Order: sequence, then structure tokens, then C-alpha cells
Amino acid sequence: MAKGYVIAHATVTNPEKWAEYVAKSKIALDKYEGHPIVRGGKCEVVEGNGTKRNVVLEFPSYEHAIGYAKSAEYAAAKALRADAGSIDITVVEGV
Repeated sequence: MAKGYVIAHATVTNPEKWAEYVAKSKIALDKYEGHPIVRGGKCEVVEGNGTKRNVVLEFPSYEHAIGYAKSAEYAAAKALRADAGSIDITVVEGV
């Protein structure tokens, strides 16, 4: 079975509020058996319009990744993210 991935590109404008969102989102991450393989860190945009904060979360399956992204637990975390920045999130199936 192919793994599932959540790929996010974010711009953080309020680090304190963003940290609350990240902490709360761990509930959903644990429930759907996900773990971060990229979370921020050093990066360089070499082409296009990239962002400074990039996140890749790995899940046992695409269904787990979708479950995480659409869960009530993650929705509760998203509510804490309001006015803390912006984010683009894509769920993809691995190969």
C-alpha cells in the first residue's frame, strides 16, 4: 500500500499563535499515525514562488492522510491558526 503525504507551504505572521496550532494539530497527527519528515528548517527557493516554511507529513496510507486533513481534531487545530499566517495544503499519494 502506498503511503500518503500532507505537503504544506506556510507563511507565519504570528509565531506564538502558530505554535498553538502546531501543538493542537498533534492530536490528529497521532490519531492518523502521521509523522513529520520535513518541518521548517533550512531551505532555499531555487525556482518559482516558494515559501520559507515547508512541511511534509508522512502517513501509512493516502486514506490516513485525508482522514487527518479532514478530521474534527484537525479542524479544532485550524481554528487556532486564524490570524497567525497563511497555508497551502495538499494531500498526495506516494509511489
